Amino acid sequence: MNESAKAARPVGVSIPVRQGIDVRLVATGLLIVMAIVFFGLKPWDDVHPAIGFVRAFAEAAMVGGLADWFAVTALFRHPMGLPIPHTAIVPRNKERIGNALAAFLLKNFLIPRLIARRMRHVDVAGAVGRFLAEPAEGGGRLKRGASRMIAEALGALDQDRLGGMVKTAIADRLRELNLGPLLGQALTAALAEGRHQPLLDGMVKWGSKTLDLNAQLIHQMVHDNSGSIVRLTGLDETISNRIVAGLQKLLADMAEQSDHPLRLRVEESLERLAYDLQHDKERQAQVARVR
Repeated sequence: MNESAKAARPVGVSIPVRQGIDVRLVATGLLIVMAIVFFGLKPWDDVHPAIGFVRAFAEAAMVGGLADWFAVTALFRHPMGLPIPHTAIVPRNKERIGNALAAFLLKNFLIPRLIARRMRHVDVAGAVGRFLAEPAEGGGRLKRGASRMIAEALGALDQDRLGGMVKTAIADRLRELNLGPLLGQALTAALAEGRHQPLLDGMVKWGSKTLDLNAQLIHQMVHDNSGSIVRLTGLDETISNRIVAGLQKLLADMAEQSDHPLRLRVEESLERLAYDLQHDKERQAQVARVR
C-alpha cells in the first residue's frame, strides 16, 4: 500500500451497534420523518396557527438530531470521511488521553500507603482459591483458564529446588521464633476456655479400653508374682480382681466428675507447665533443643 492510499484512509474507529434493534436505523427514520413534517407542512402555514408550532418542533428535532450525530461521530472519526478540523478526537489523542488517565489513577488511587491499607484487609489467596473452586455463574471458562495456567506454572518449576527453598525458609523462621512463650500462651488460652476437657475425656476413655483389653495380663502378673501359699488359697485372683475393679472405678469416676481430684491435679500440672513455658528460661531452652 502506497503513502497516498494510507493518507486517504479514514481516521477513526467504527462505532459498535447493539445487537437486535438497529438504533442508527431508528434515528435516521425519525430524522426523515421530521424532515417530511417540516417541508411537507410548509404550504399550509397560513391554514392554522398550530401548523407553525408543529413545523418549529420538527425543525428543532432535525437540528438537534444532526447536532447530536455530528458531536458523537466527531469523537471517534471524521463525519462522512471528510477531514473536518477538530474531529476524530479520540483516535488522534488516544495517547494523550491514556497518559492523562494513567496519571490520574497513579496520583489518586495507586498510592502505596492506600494500597497497603486496603491489602491488609484483603485475603487474596483465599479469594483466588474460592473462585477457582466455585466460580460465579459464567466464570467457567475463566476458571478453567486460570486453573490450567496455574497448573502449568507450578509444573514448570523445579520441584526439588522449590521444596528445598520452602523447607529452608520454614526452618529459618522456626529457628528465629521463641516457641516456648507461644506454646505457653496457647496452653493458657486452652485451659481458660476449657478446651483441655475433651482431651482429658479422651485419655480417660482410652485408659478404660486399655484396662479392659489387658485385664487378663494384670491377673497373670499378679499370679506370677504371688507366693505359692497365695496361689494355693486363690488370693492372687482376688487381689488382681480388686486391682482391676479399683482402676475401673477410678476411671469411671474421672469420666463422670469434671472436678475429680485426679483431673484437678492434671489441670494444675498443665497450668504450671503453661507458666513455665512463658517465664522459665530453662523450660524454654528445653523446647528450643527439641525443636
